[in-house]
Amino acid sequence: MSMTRQAEPAVTTPPAPGPGKETDGRTARRPLALRLLARPEVGVFLGAVAVLVFFLVTAPAVRDGSSMANILYQSSTIGIMALPVALLMIGGEFDLSAGVAVITSALTASMVSYQLTMNVWVGVIVALAVSLGVGLFNGWMLVKTGLPSFLVTLGTFLILQGVNLAVTKLVTGNVATDDISDMDGFDQAKALFASSFEVGGVNVKITVIWWLVFAALATWVLLRTRYGNWIFAVGGNKDSARAVGVPVTFTKISLFMLVGFGAWFVGMHQLFSFNTVQSGEGVGQELIYIAAAVIGGCLLTGGAGSAIGPVFGAFMFGMVQQGIVYAGWNPDWFKAFLGVMLLGAVLINQWVQRTATRR
Repeated sequence: MSMTRQAEPAVTTPPAPGPGKETDGRTARRPLALRLLARPEVGVFLGAVAVLVFFLVTAPAVRDGSSMANILYQSSTIGIMALPVALLMIGGEFDLSAGVAVITSALTASMVSYQLTMNVWVGVIVALAVSLGVGLFNGWMLVKTGLPSFLVTLGTFLILQGVNLAVTKLVTGNVATDDISDMDGFDQAKALFASSFEVGGVNVKITVIWWLVFAALATWVLLRTRYGNWIFAVGGNKDSARAVGVPVTFTKISLFMLVGFGAWFVGMHQLFSFNTVQSGEGVGQELIYIAAAVIGGCLLTGGAGSAIGPVFGAFMFGMVQQGIVYAGWNPDWFKAFLGVMLLGAVLINQWVQRTATRR
């Protein structure tokens, strides 16, 4: 009897994947360097380092600890306001009244306290209500009329500029408020808004600490909270955001009120630093705040940006503002330098993002 052997099915062993496995352009991971460059704050960080190195070389006085503390102080007064302005820009809107709103807040606190002979904390609280009210008005006008935020806040800017001058002259008979340094509550308020502390023999302003605290808080809000998602959503496409349940009206109005809070805080710092306020100040500062946010990677079209980028943007402004003085140059070149820096940063950010996202 012959025996036959049944053929077994052939088994094909798949080749082991090697280190050179091919993937298409959609699934290939870009190098770490390109992924980092795609972050909106990386470009401005590199720019801030370059500006710092430039002035360290050209202005030896910058190397002194007290000079750096001065630079950080100037940066903080810009940066505290640049943060809420940046959040508003990520939400797709502008606020051209931010600069004069700072002075409105300081004037309100000073005149309420001095003219009504009250504790300065009463003036501080009233000023907070006024600042939040200005933000509420801007946001409400925007959502109810559908007008661009540029036009709404331009109107508010002109209103506040005129009111600041007219009311101050009417109440005080001068263009500046009266000195409130001898009033009840002044020392406590100054400790909160305008004090300084010593680090290694160098006096550092408290606003530097507040600036970093607000930056950390804003970063947490953007990256770890539902409200942060709402900000990105309404800035990207408000109609799509509304369709998926995002409270667009609340988000827009609250962002303008957040700018009002920033204006109040900076206004209180100015008041308790100098004891008096000039009613014509603040004009043009709104452009500095917006520029710091743009240099920090916030898109003019909304929907993209970070809170860390404007920190470096504000530092660049403070560095240039003080660095020109320490270098012994004509300070009239400051605005020209800032204009060049703004255009350069925008072009570099655009090139970096285009390079980083190229397959």
